[in-house]
Amino acid sequence: MELRVLKYFLAVAQSGSITKAANVLHLTQPTLSRQLMDLELELGHKLFVRGKHSISLTQEGLVLKARAQEIVELADKTYSEFKNDKNSVSGDVYIGGGESESIFHIAEIIREIQQEYPQIKFHMYSGNGEDVVEKLDKGLLDFGVLIQPIDLSKYNSVSLNSKDTWGLILRKDDKLAQKKFVTVKDLENIPLIASRQLSKKYLVQNDFTKWFGEYIDKLNIVATYNLIYNASVMVESKIGYAIGLDKLVSNKNLCFRPFYPKLESALDVVWKKEQVLTKASRIFLEKLKG
Repeated sequence: MELRVLKYFLAVAQSGSITKAANVLHLTQPTLSRQLMDLELELGHKLFVRGKHSISLTQEGLVLKARAQEIVELADKTYSEFKNDKNSVSGDVYIGGGESESIFHIAEIIREIQQEYPQIKFHMYSGNGEDVVEKLDKGLLDFGVLIQPIDLSKYNSVSLNSKDTWGLILRKDDKLAQKKFVTVKDLENIPLIASRQLSKKYLVQNDFTKWFGEYIDKLNIVATYNLIYNASVMVESKIGYAIGLDKLVSNKNLCFRPFYPKLESALDVVWKKEQVLTKASRIFLEKLKG
């Protein structure tokens, strides 16, 4: 299974058309079709459902698409690490993180580095903690910015000197908006929109879950999210109240009320312990440590 053929496969999967993909790849349509059929024979599975005017993926094709994207991303990342001029400071740094006001600190570091080393390029990936850790473990990211609580045992880490405040995101015309803060008892019997980590499947005992105490099993979680924008849309549509962090939602119809007692989470920048950092990544880490 050649990297070149995986790129062909992804081009067809993304365009939904062999003709369009062939044009982008500067191949003839018969040549591309033959490469795809050879790939199906090699893997022993049908990857496409071929229609008159379009092409779609089978279940096996969807699995290969996810794997192929990771393989191609890792190959491109590895290639860029080796092709950089050893005598110049250049390269790519891949950073993943959740939504947090503390990302502004990361942005300031990136700005400083690019002023000094304009050939260093940064690539940001947004996702929740699980998504970031998965890509970090697979080598697709150099660093992850993770909101505590998180198991740091298999990572090196640097703690950021800032904390995010948890609370409730709600409509301004809701009666709870009249309160200065929200207690755990206020959450009982109201529809909640929570991050996936709050669902019972992912629960582990930590300071975050301890704040909810015995009420954690009584929470009426009607929807989950991984990025706060989607949660804010659901709040505005009166689906429920979102549990989230302060200063992330800018919507004139919504407001934030902090939890009481105060609930805060610190952030850590992490990287794998066995990871060999590139020159560009080392510069970022040095700036981060200050």
